[in-house]
Amino acid sequence: MKTLSSVLLALTTTAVMAAESTPVTPSPALDIARVISVTDTSTACDVVPATMVYIDHQGETHTLTYKVMGICSGV
Repeated sequence: MKTLSSVLLALTTTAVMAAESTPVTPSPALDIARVISVTDTSTACDVVPATMVYIDHQGETHTLTYKVMGICSGV
């Protein structure tokens, strides 16, 4: 009986954790012909926002903001 209770508790805990997690959705592929600039994160030692400015194959300029782990090389 004790084993059955442990198994049920483990399954319930796993189901609750799975329900609370945010699903990851794939991003569409980017059409990048040329990168204009990317935020320098070499001195950051944490997750920081970064921005990339690029031009697509139709000549339009786009700005993409995302989070990245800093390299922490400047410390």
